[in-house]
Amino acid sequence: MGGVAGPAEFSPFPQIADYGFLSDGEVTSLIAPSGSVEWLCLPRMDGASVFGSLLDRDAGSFRFGPADVDVPADRRYLPGTMVLETTWSCGEGWVIIHDCLVMGPWRHENPQRGSHRRPPTDYEADNMLLRTVNCTNGSVQLVMDCDPVFDYGLRRGSWNHTDRGFYQVEIGAEESGIPGPALTLSSDIRIGVEGGRARARTLLREGDTRFCVLSWGRRPPPETYEEAHDRMMWTVHHWRHWLARGDLPNHRWRTYLARSALTLKGLAYAPTGAIAAAATTSLPEAPGGERNFDYRYSWIRDSTFALWGLYTLGFEWEANDYFAFMTDLVERDRDDLQIVYRIDGSRDIDERELEQLRGYQGARPVRIGNAAYQQRQNDVWGAVLDALYLHTKSRDWLDERIWQMARRQVELALAHWREPDQGIWEVRGEPQQFTSSKLMCWVAADRGARLARMRDELEIAAQWQEAANGIHSDICANALDDRGVFCQHYGSTALDASLLLMPLLRFLPPTDSRIKATVLAIADELSQDGLVLRYRPEQTNDGFLGAENTFTICSFWLVSALCEIGEYARGRDLCEKVLSYASPLLLYAEQIDPKSGRHLGNFPQAFTHLALINAVMHVIGHEQHAARAKRGSDATIAPRQLPWLPGELPWPHNFPGTAPLVAQGSCLGRITSLGQLPW
Repeated sequence: MGGVAGPAEFSPFPQIADYGFLSDGEVTSLIAPSGSVEWLCLPRMDGASVFGSLLDRDAGSFRFGPADVDVPADRRYLPGTMVLETTWSCGEGWVIIHDCLVMGPWRHENPQRGSHRRPPTDYEADNMLLRTVNCTNGSVQLVMDCDPVFDYGLRRGSWNHTDRGFYQVEIGAEESGIPGPALTLSSDIRIGVEGGRARARTLLREGDTRFCVLSWGRRPPPETYEEAHDRMMWTVHHWRHWLARGDLPNHRWRTYLARSALTLKGLAYAPTGAIAAAATTSLPEAPGGERNFDYRYSWIRDSTFALWGLYTLGFEWEANDYFAFMTDLVERDRDDLQIVYRIDGSRDIDERELEQLRGYQGARPVRIGNAAYQQRQNDVWGAVLDALYLHTKSRDWLDERIWQMARRQVELALAHWREPDQGIWEVRGEPQQFTSSKLMCWVAADRGARLARMRDELEIAAQWQEAANGIHSDICANALDDRGVFCQHYGSTALDASLLLMPLLRFLPPTDSRIKATVLAIADELSQDGLVLRYRPEQTNDGFLGAENTFTICSFWLVSALCEIGEYARGRDLCEKVLSYASPLLLYAEQIDPKSGRHLGNFPQAFTHLALINAVMHVIGHEQHAARAKRGSDATIAPRQLPWLPGELPWPHNFPGTAPLVAQGSCLGRITSLGQLPW
C-alpha cells in the first residue's frame, strides 16, 4: 500500500492532535479536520479496522463535507458531549456538519443475546455513525465518499443498492467479515456505487439539510433528516445527562476536567466496564520510529488512577463498573493475573505485525496485539490492592469476596517482590530490580494491612505490615544514590519518572528530604523544555532504538508531586504549561515533542487524561485551601476536592485507634498520633 511520505517530507497525514474522537461505549472513531473518518474498528474498539487511513492512506476512509475545501473554519464539540461540530467556509456559502456515534434508548430484553455484564443504563449504542449537514448561508457543493477496506486494509467489499433505491447501499456480512448484520450506508442524498466506494454529491442552498448514516447493527437507520436529527439529539442528551452526574469544581480549568471525563467515558467499553488505554494502535512515539504499539486494551495498573479520577469527579457508576471488570479478572485468574487484557476480559493478546500497512507517516511496524501481556511486571499486585483499598474506603465495607482476593494478591506480592521484572514501562530488555515495582509491592502489603485492620484481622495485619516495612527498608537501602535521590533500579543512578508516584502513594511524607530530592532531580534533570521524559533511553535498555519524547503522563505526575512537596507555584505553572499543549479539542496523545509541541503516540490516551485529573485537582485543592485560609475561614476542603485519595488522611494511616507499625531501622519515623502528621 502507498500514499505515505517520510517524516521529513510533506505528509498527507493530519497531525495526531488534529483528530476528533467519537465513541458510543462500544466502538470509537477518529475524524480528520478534512471531515474524513480515518479510524473505525468493528464490531468493537479493539476489532479490525474498516476505515484505517490513519495508518495507510489506502486503508479506507469516509469523507462527508464540501467539495474542494479540506480545511474547516472551526471545529469543536457541542459543549458537554461527544458530538463533533465542524463549520466550513466555502467561498460562496457556509455549512455546519455534526458527527456522532449514536446513542439510543436501551432496547435489549434478553441478556443471553448480548455481551453486556454491567448494570444497564437507560442508553446504549445504536451501532451507527451519523453525519448531518446544515447550509446556513449561500450555496455549497457537498460530497460524500465512503470507501471501507476491511481487516486492516486487506479486503474490499462491493456495495449494492437495497430496496430503498438510490438512498441506501449495503455490503453483505460475508463480504465485510464483521460479525452480525451487513454494513449499510443510508442517506437522503442519491448514492452511486463505484466498486468498493459509495459516492454522492449535491448542491446545498441556504436552509437545506442532509444526512448520511453508516450502520452495522440490527436497528433500522433513519430514513429522513428529521429522524436523523432526533437520533443526534438523543446522543446530545445522553452525553449531557451523563456529565451532569459529575461533580466538577467551579474553576477556570473545569473544561479540561470535563473533556477528560468525557474522553475516559468514551474509552470505557460499556458491556464490561473496561477502560481501553487508547483508541488506536501503532501511532508512533517518534516520527518514523519503531516504538509503535497497540493500546486498545485494558491495563490493570491503570486501575488506581482510574478509580481515583472517576470517584473524585463524582462518576461512581463508571468507577464501580471498572472495579467490577477488574475484580472479575482477579477472581478468575487468581494466581496468573496478567498486566493487560482485552476489553471483553479475554487473555489472548498475541502480537503480530501487519505488513500490508505502511504506518502513520511511514512509521513501521504496525502492530496489533501486545506482547507485554506475557511479561512479568511485579507492580500488578500493588495496583490491584490499591484499587481494592480505594473502592473499600469509598464504601467503608469489605465483603468476603473482596477480602479473599486481597489476601491472595498480597501473598503473591510477598512471594515475588525480590524478583526482577520488566517494570512499569514494559521494557523489552533484560529484567531489572525496578524501584517502582518494589514500591508497588510495598503498596500491596501496606494496603493489605489496612484492609486486614478494617476486618479486625489483627494478626494478619501485623504480619503484612511487618512485610511492608521490610520492603520499605529494602528500597531505602538499595534504591538511593549518593545524593539521596531514588533511582530507576537497584545498582543504577538513572532517573525514572515513575518514582514521582512515591509521594502520591504515601511511601514517605512529602516533607522527607529524599522525596523532595527525587522530585526536584526529575524536574531539573529528566525534563526537556519543562516537560518530563519517562527515562533517558541511553541509560535504560528498553530493547528499542531511537529517541524518546516527553511522556505527558509524567509531566502531570510532576505537577502533582511538586504540589505535594510544597512547590505549589512551580506545580501550578507547569500545569498551566502542559494544559496549553492540549489539542484543539482538549485531547492528549501519549507523548509531546517539547520543541514543536507535536503530539505523538496513541490517541487519545486514557492514562494521560487520568494524570491530568490528578494534577489539576492537586492545584485546585491548594488554591481553595489557600483562599479559605486567607479569608480566615475553616480551611477544610470538601472531600471531592482533596488532592489525595478519597477518605484518606494525607499520610500514612487513618484508622481510628491505630498507629502505623514501623520497623526499627526503617527510614520512616514513628508517628504516634494524628497531630504528628506533617500537615
